[in-house]
Amino acid sequence: MIEADRLAHVSRWRPLPLAEKSLLSLGLLILAMALPPWPGGALVLAAASASALRSGVPTVAWLRLLAAPSLFIVTGAATLLVQVGGDGFALAADGGAQAGALMLRALAAVSALLLLTVTTPMAALLHGLRRLGLPEELVEVTMTTYRFIFILLDTASAMHASQMARLGGQSWRTRIRSAGLLAAALLPRALDQARRLEVGLLARGYDGSLRTLAPAPAPRLRRLALIGGGLAALAGVGLWM
Repeated sequence: MIEADRLAHVSRWRPLPLAEKSLLSLGLLILAMALPPWPGGALVLAAASASALRSGVPTVAWLRLLAAPSLFIVTGAATLLVQVGGDGFALAADGGAQAGALMLRALAAVSALLLLTVTTPMAALLHGLRRLGLPEELVEVTMTTYRFIFILLDTASAMHASQMARLGGQSWRTRIRSAGLLAAALLPRALDQARRLEVGLLARGYDGSLRTLAPAPAPRLRRLALIGGGLAALAGVGLWM
């Protein structure tokens, strides 16, 4: 999450209108779900990856972001390889093809969503949702939760570094004990920080709305047409091949 947020803030596509990036990412997501896994899913994955690299995302960072959800995808697809019958467990006749199709479709859909994640900061996304009419309360809860996640990650990192400095990682037993102590200490620390955050906001006149500066350039019809044409061409190739 931290790496994706950092990449979004330094992306070459960050200044582009949210409507254009949303059209590209959501269009690729729809194609990933609608087209056949092969070759449609492969084409969507290639298009999303090429777009991410074009926006300035390093290849290693993009592969690292795809690796995390890939573990869950592979785990879910592995269940299609076996079937349960009266004789117990056995390999499914077409399990390999089904598992491969599922992994390809899921990875294509994930890459489409990651493309929007690594090119658009969260503040800009929430600003766009607010303009679309999303309830103000939901936007504020989402923004506060998102910010607090980073506070918790920073706190956990500092506590872990302190444990390692006190030789808390010498063996597997001490590592398990250190992890348990960290988890036990993190919850009260998080509740205390949440309370202080609330007090600080109220002291600054918080009225239920956290406004952020998020430039909203108008989309260009020419670029929207190019994106739409590219998606249509991708759909045509995916159906034709």
